[in-house]
Amino acid sequence: MVFGKDVTDNYLECRRRIGLVPQEFNFDSFFSIEKILEFQGGYFGLSPKQAKKKVEFLLKRFGLWDKRDEKAIKLSGGLKRRLLLLKALVHDPDILILDEPTAGIDVELRLEVWEFLKELNQKGKTVLLTTHYLEEAEKLCQEIAIIHQGTIVQKGTTQELIGNGRKKLEEVFLTSIQAQRESHVG
Repeated sequence: MVFGKDVTDNYLECRRRIGLVPQEFNFDSFFSIEKILEFQGGYFGLSPKQAKKKVEFLLKRFGLWDKRDEKAIKLSGGLKRRLLLLKALVHDPDILILDEPTAGIDVELRLEVWEFLKELNQKGKTVLLTTHYLEEAEKLCQEIAIIHQGTIVQKGTTQELIGNGRKKLEEVFLTSIQAQRESHVG
């Protein structure tokens, strides 16, 4: 269910409400940045005029306007990661799912992405973030769930898990590591 809608019966509506930033690059590297984003907008029902306007805003916001005609294959890893984020945002989804969005990008871009995600969240967007960086979770998340081998082993507010509960968080990690070692021994 996505916002009360069944993902099977209402798959188009559900997909329109979700933006996904995967770890792997999932765009045609031989198209320009601008074309990739315009096509993505079209996939989600934006008219060519709406797509152009949204793409221009995103490219300028993330410092890619001067590179709009650049083929994706020529981009650095950090710029490709930025393109994935823009691709997920072009149709203005209600839920943004980010899988390690700042892996492999420089500190300046990481801070820029963090600020933008905070803005989106303050405007009512739901942001689901997977990260290995505790600092990133601390800066961006209101609630945290620690998952080990597909099972939630600890969850709570950011303050509970990171602020006041660093010792508890370390215990959860150590317990998880010990359980993993024991499962491999048997």
